Amino acid sequence: MMAVETSQSSLLALAELLSGPGCEDEEDDELGQGPSSAASNLGPGHIAAPKTVESSATTHVTSGNSKEIWSAKEVLEGSEYDDSWDSREQPEYEILFKQQVGTEDLFLGMGRKDPSTACCEDMLIKIQLPDTKAADIILDIKEKVLDLRSPQKKLLLHLPHPVDPNSGKACFLPEKGTLEVTLCMKREFDFINFA
Repeated sequence: MMAVETSQSSLLALAELLSGPGCEDEEDDELGQGPSSAASNLGPGHIAAPKTVESSATTHVTSGNSKEIWSAKEVLEGSEYDDSWDSREQPEYEILFKQQVGTEDLFLGMGRKDPSTACCEDMLIKIQLPDTKAADIILDIKEKVLDLRSPQKKLLLHLPHPVDPNSGKACFLPEKGTLEVTLCMKREFDFINFA
């Protein structure tokens, strides 16, 4: 019985909403229900039962320094290097992927390696630094960011795959003006690709 009353009241509220303030039907007058001014102010959100708003003004205080605006976990890795005020230009760079291939992979096709980057172990980044000395280069490598600074150039590179920052190597070729950085990639499913 309650469901019938709810649906009847909902249908009446919908009928009042659709009829509008200026539309007086003779059928409404016959039922004894004339248009009301309150119904003319209703919108589609007023058809259902009114919702109660609960106050959720609770503050969560975490341990640590109370003057900190955010925690270290909330800051993206590499954002500390973003400095738009630095006018040094970005050098040209190229990212290449390397894989260790044996004779069984190359000639016999017995390994599970293919030419895709999923089967690559290392990432080689070639950075063009003309007119730069090796002593002037500052290189910082994090898991997902490469930061290079020199007197003329600045490069903040977000890497396409996470790398092991402790197992990389860099080689500066002064005759070409190129810095070659080789980084070992560490990905979630490498144990499957290299089994």
